[in-house]
Amino acid sequence: MLLTGASGGIGNAIARALHERGASLAITGRRVDALESLKAELGDRVDVLQADLAKREDVNALPERAGAVDVLVANAGLPASGDVGSFSPEQIDRAIDVNLRAPLQLTHALLPRMLEKGSGHVVYVSSLSGKVPSAGASIYCATKFGLRGFGDSLHDELHGTGVGVTTVFPGFISGAGMFADAGVKLPPGVGTKPAEHVADAVIQGIEKNTAEIDVAPLAVRATGKLAGLAPAAVTAVNRRFGGRNVSDGLAAAQREKR
Repeated sequence: MLLTGASGGIGNAIARALHERGASLAITGRRVDALESLKAELGDRVDVLQADLAKREDVNALPERAGAVDVLVANAGLPASGDVGSFSPEQIDRAIDVNLRAPLQLTHALLPRMLEKGSGHVVYVSSLSGKVPSAGASIYCATKFGLRGFGDSLHDELHGTGVGVTTVFPGFISGAGMFADAGVKLPPGVGTKPAEHVADAVIQGIEKNTAEIDVAPLAVRATGKLAGLAPAAVTAVNRRFGGRNVSDGLAAAQREKR
């Protein structure tokens, strides 16, 4: 299995869950020290592959470096909160490259072997920002909406081939990941889920070939459903209850990570 974004907290949780079920892992990320620490924790059946998915040469080289891959978990992502005018052109490209282009290109490279075998699975870790539009997150939403469109379409495209596709949509995750690192306070009534629930969703997707899995409390999941029917109504409610404050707080905390 190839897991991208393994050096972060959510990636750690996914790696632990997969390894616990007997998977052999190729774990990737930019921070070799964090990857080596995870490898030391997990023990055998783990290979460390340092890669920066914002660099096209790293993305292009990764499939061959990873060897035989039966399952791809595309978890790596960059924060991209903030008004569109606050981004440089290079920062926009970087967000698109890591959040959207890399998963597409890795899929393109790894899929032929899966199809030849008639088995395999691809998991994309998107975000509920891939279902719910919000001011102050237009670029991030664009990458995550795009990943949803690709994942859902590919799920249908591969029907009957033996190769499955799942897109996971975490909401606000406590203790790990972009939101937890930012330390932003949520509006009243907006809850969180732990990173282990994202890992559980990845396992469920692989085992059951579920097309979409939301990881969020019921009220937040319901917002994602409603956004598909009435996006303008959902954004109006978000404005009223402080959604923009959350976006602004994330943008301020994550600016150096773009």
